[in-house]
Amino acid sequence: MSAHAATTDAPAPKRVPAPLNGVNTAALFATIDVVKNQPQLGAFQFRANGEWLGGTHMRSTMSDFSGAGGEHSHKAAYTAYADHPAVLCGEDKSPTPVEYVLHALAACLTAGIANIAAARAITLHSVTSSLEGDIDLRGILGLSKEVRNGFSGMRVGFTIKGDAPEAKLQEIVQQACARSAVLDVLSNGIPISVRATT
Repeated sequence: MSAHAATTDAPAPKRVPAPLNGVNTAALFATIDVVKNQPQLGAFQFRANGEWLGGTHMRSTMSDFSGAGGEHSHKAAYTAYADHPAVLCGEDKSPTPVEYVLHALAACLTAGIANIAAARAITLHSVTSSLEGDIDLRGILGLSKEVRNGFSGMRVGFTIKGDAPEAKLQEIVQQACARSAVLDVLSNGIPISVRATT
């Protein structure tokens, strides 16, 4: 066998994708490969600890989580505060809990857009979003059994600019929606258990 034949028959080295859009693309693909080959490493649990501060004001702290076969800590404990505006009997010290729902959905979809674009080697220039959620307070105020307590509908709009045709950018947004954990929770619901100790 000639040296030429030996080199042409060898598999081409796998191309390592360069970071793009602030995404470590190589780590993204490595994570996908690891979880594909060891599915148990894909099981994660995220946690938050809350504390009432008075009135409708509270603070949640997110410091650790489990996943990839072990326990992990964030590089710093993150805190988020929530309150209600004065018109809803609060002091308006922080966003409302339902506004955090909007933020969670925007954050999840935006991260998905960045990751998917990077995986497809598409450079993004800007991604902005606008979210709205409709709520009828008669539900949470106990004034109507026919009105739900939470949002009755939500709308998400994205403006996305990048080095790809409009159809490709639209595909990225649709794929982000198809893979969004937060959109899945909001669209499909999950069992939630609540317990209290005294």
